[in-house]
Formats: sequence, structure tokens, C-alpha cells
Amino acid sequence: YRPHWTAKGCSMFTKIPITTKKRTQSMKKGFIYSIFTLLAGLLLLGWTGCAHIPRHSFEITETSFLIDGKETILRSGELHFDRIPREYWRHRLQMAKAMGLNTISIYLFWNKVEPHPDQIDRQNLADMTEFVKMCQEEGLWVILRPGPYVCAEWDMGGLPWWLLAKDSVRLRSRDPYFLERARKYLHLVGKTLAPLQVTEGGPILMVQVENEYGHYGTDTEYLGLIKQYVTEAGFRVPLFQCDYYARFVDRRDDLFCMANFGTSEDPAVALDSLRSVMPAGPLMVAEYYPGWLDHWGEPHGTVPTEKVLKNLRYFLDNGCSFNFYMLHGGTSFGMWAGANHPTQPGGRYQPTTSSYDYDAPIGEAGWDTPKYHAIRELIAQYLPDGETLSEVPARPEVMELPEFTLSESALLTDNLRQIVSDETPRNMEAYNQGFGCIVYKTTLPAGGAATLQFDRINDFAVVLLDNTPLTTIDRRLGETSCQLPARNAETKLTLVVEAMGRVNSDSWLPDRKGILGEVLLKDAEGTRTLRNWNVCPVVLDNEKAPQQISYTSSPKPQGPAFYRAQFEAGACNDTFLDMSNWGKGLVWVNGHCLGRYWNIGPTQTMYLPGPWLRKGTNEIVVLDLLTPRNPTVYGRTTPILDRLAD
Repeated sequence: YRPHWTAKGCSMFTKIPITTKKRTQSMKKGFIYSIFTLLAGLLLLGWTGCAHIPRHSFEITETSFLIDGKETILRSGELHFDRIPREYWRHRLQMAKAMGLNTISIYLFWNKVEPHPDQIDRQNLADMTEFVKMCQEEGLWVILRPGPYVCAEWDMGGLPWWLLAKDSVRLRSRDPYFLERARKYLHLVGKTLAPLQVTEGGPILMVQVENEYGHYGTDTEYLGLIKQYVTEAGFRVPLFQCDYYARFVDRRDDLFCMANFGTSEDPAVALDSLRSVMPAGPLMVAEYYPGWLDHWGEPHGTVPTEKVLKNLRYFLDNGCSFNFYMLHGGTSFGMWAGANHPTQPGGRYQPTTSSYDYDAPIGEAGWDTPKYHAIRELIAQYLPDGETLSEVPARPEVMELPEFTLSESALLTDNLRQIVSDETPRNMEAYNQGFGCIVYKTTLPAGGAATLQFDRINDFAVVLLDNTPLTTIDRRLGETSCQLPARNAETKLTLVVEAMGRVNSDSWLPDRKGILGEVLLKDAEGTRTLRNWNVCPVVLDNEKAPQQISYTSSPKPQGPAFYRAQFEAGACNDTFLDMSNWGKGLVWVNGHCLGRYWNIGPTQTMYLPGPWLRKGTNEIVVLDLLTPRNPTVYGRTTPILDRLAD
């Protein structure tokens, strides 16, 4: 039907003809050729991989997906290994299998693979390989979605922050610099995962090109270049694109097409829209939303189970393949959670919580939910002859942690290691910084009450005068200024600016952090530009706790500070740290960054996986920007995902 939609497996063994001599040849020559034949066979086995791995074929016809020539409905669920502790990967895959799924869809995050230009995280590449192989071991096919852009409520949609260090860069376009870097990344993915395609004995059935590009642009030539890079990378399985069902403005005829939508859409209307741009081929929903994401300061997103089942039943009745986004969200550990920024007038920045529970069928900590069991029961009614559901794996054990106090502390402003002098402040990326906080210092002249005005300040700032906290500026609320009191003498102005998630979609995608533009002082004497700044990047790590911090046991500090304590754990089971006594910041346990907390909610706890604990003494480090009511923490057996501040 369409050759580019077809991926047929080849034989594990290839015959190599060996020329034989006449029977009159000497026994010596015959012995030499026997040895040569044996060596050739051994070499052949080395070249072709392990002989016990069966090859399969995958083909997309005008009506069906064919695996080994058999019509197959792909019942898929989205999992991101970067959002799940390694020790729980297999458990989550077994949960997917027990719910009745046969396929796993996986986003890859370029900014995890290449945290700095040409500095490759080899462990992340190894994780890709291990996770895909684990899918195969659990009897699950794989749909690979490498980007380069993926959205996923992930920082900058998976694009690396360092692209923004180049002022002129145009993301997701035919910008030569962007294309050069994207091509290198996709070739690296191919080198890592192309050997695991179905044509090579692996589980990867299809590979996605870009992601929901219709939300961003209409440049089909750009999509064609990304498709070319994926092909150059060695992928020979069918390639596809997906978009929200009403946004197929970027449709390419040389890519298979899938639709994205949730429970509020009529599936018949949405799939008719897909059919209008793809007249033939099986129908598949690349992203079917059984839940929704959370933003700080907004209620926990939920979707009623009955609505999920209604559309799912339509898919099953009509032979439509589907992918739950998300089947299991997990957690955006570290500082990887992204943000949204609606493009309509008045739209404001919406940072996403670190909890990516998503109201998904499998909860943040890997728990089976009522939604999970309802979906499982429905899918069981549509299983092909001979297929049965496996038993649901037990939940990971949970435990409480007794309350403990973080008695050691250190003011952030007393622990600045790098100082850059600048006439005017620049954004965080201009100082080669991707994550954490950035501190800007200057001197205010004596004068009356004034307004401190910014073009933009991203994303959350604590304003200090002579090291005393004065107020905050919250981008989420559209704030770009604050009021300053009268000053009898020169006063030191300090701005501690926290970078929250970079916007992960639409036109706000180039989302630089820190101060953008001039800083103005407005008072009765007029308006002046503040100059002569000291800029101090506070680079925080997604993988280890802050280093070289000088802690003391002095009274509780006021303003942004680090806190540290040792605590005891009698077992290594999951728990949920209650952070409701604290203000806003980050938590590390034994070097693992659990993510962001903020007392405005809706999340009030932080998921602490048991495998990240040590039986006995453990270390916790907290960065709090707002000063806690009481610097204590305890571990709960249940999370708090839907409690907004009064």
C-alpha cells in the first residue's frame, strides 16, 4: 500500500555460499575449508546477534496493523522511564500488561540526553536501551517518540535550555543551528535504539516524527527534514505524526497520521477528522487523555472514570487502536517539570507541579486505582481468543517517617560562589546556566518611596533590601513590579530569582529565565535605569544535592536558605514527605532531587521512592525561598494532591 509504512522482518540467519572443490582435492584442503566454514559460521552468529531472538514483521495496510501478518489492535499506554525510579520500571510495565495493554509508548527527552552541548549523558542512553528491552521481556511492543520536541509537560518540551544561549535561535524551524543540533541528537538516538526495531528482533514498531507540530507551525518542509534525520538515524519501521484532531495543518502524505483528544470530544467526530486527512489506513489515537495535568495554584486535575470508559468502548467496538496519555505519569523529579502559557489575551504563566500523577489509571507511586480496574474489566471483554489478563502486581510497600527537624541552615546569599559584574542584568541562559536560582545585586540611591519595574522577570523573585526580605514577584500572577519604601541612605538591593519550568508548548517555547530587559526605578524624581550589577548564578543540580554550603545551627534564618538534617529510616519503603509547613523550594534526599514544592498547592507532599532511602541514616537538604513556619518534615503513607492554600 505505502512502502514507507511497512517494516518487514528478515531472517535471523543468512546463507553464505561456500565453494567446494572436487572430490579429488586433497584431504588437507578439505580440512582447511571445513575450518573456514566453521569460523564463518561463528562470525555470522556474532554479526547477526543472539540466535534465540525471533524476528517479527510489522506492516500498516489500508485497513489494519499487521504483526507477523496478523491483524492487531494496538492497546497502548504512555510511560516515561525518566519519571519512574529504575527499580520500579518492571513493576510499572507489569501493571500495564495486567491492565490489558500490549504496547508501551515512550517519549525521549533531548535535554536529558544532552544536558550541555556535546556533553552526552551515557547513562540516559543506557537507560533507553534497558527500558525498551525490558518492555520486550514483559511481552510489550514499543512506540518510540524521540522528538526532538515532545511537550510532555517537561521543561521546554524536551528541548535543551542551552539552545536559548544563542539569541537568534528559532526553535522547531529550519533555522540551520537548530537543525544541526537536532540532527546530531536524532542520530544519537538511532545509534542507540535502531538495533531494537522490530525488523532487528526488537519491540519498536513505529517512530514518531516531531510532536503535535500543528500547534506550533505549518512548515511541512521542516517536518520533512526531521523525518529525513530519523531515517538517516537508521529507523526503517513506519514513521508517523500526531496532532490534536482539529489541528492537521501540518499533514504530510509520507507520514502515517494519528489523532490526539480526550474525553470531552466525540470520538466519532474526532476520528472522522483524522480520516479526512488520511483516507486510508487503520485509525489510531496517539494520545487519549484519561486524566489531566496539574498547575501550581490550581485544583488537581481529574477526569471521571465513566467518561474514560465511554470513549474507550467506542475504540474497542470500532477496531480503533489507542494510547492512554498518561497510563502512568509518575513524577517529574528534579527541576524537569515544565509550564504552560496560554496564547490568548490575558493568558498567564502556569508552572506544572512535580507530581505528574495526572489522575492516570496507575497513580504517581505505581498504585492501581479504581480507574485502572474499570479499564481492565472493559478491555477483558474485548481480548482476542486465547489472550488472558495477568494478575495485577502488588503495590509497593509504604511507610511513615516520624517527624524530624532540619536544624542546620545556611542563607543562600551567604553561599554565592560565582560573581559576574555586568552593566545591565541578563537572562540566566546568557550566564550559561540552565536550572536553579540566579541572584542579582545592585545599590539603590537614597530617596522616597518608589516602584521597581521590570520588562519581565522569570519566574519567581524574592526582593531583599539590605538582606532583609521585602516582598515577592510572581510571574504566575502577571506581576512585573513591586513597591519600595523610602530610603535614608544607599541601600543594597538583592533579587533572588528562581527558574521554574520553561514553557513546553506553543509560541512561548523560547522561555528564558531571570531578568529580561531593563530594570527601572520610578519615583517622584522620575524614571532611571538601574546599572552596575553583580550577578551570581546558583546552579542547582537535578542529580545531586547542593555542594559546598556552609551550614550552622544558628536560629532560623529569614529569607532564601538551605536547610539540612539527618533522619533515620527503619526500612526502605515508599513514603510521602509532608511539606505543608514550608514555603516554596526544592528537596533532595540522599542526593536525589524529589522536585519542587509550594505551599499554595495543590500538591502538599513529595513522593519519596523507597529504593532511594537507606536503612538507617539518611540525609535531606531543602532549599526554601520563603522561610518555613516550622522546619520539620514527616513521611505519610498517602499523598496530598488536591489541597490549595486558604
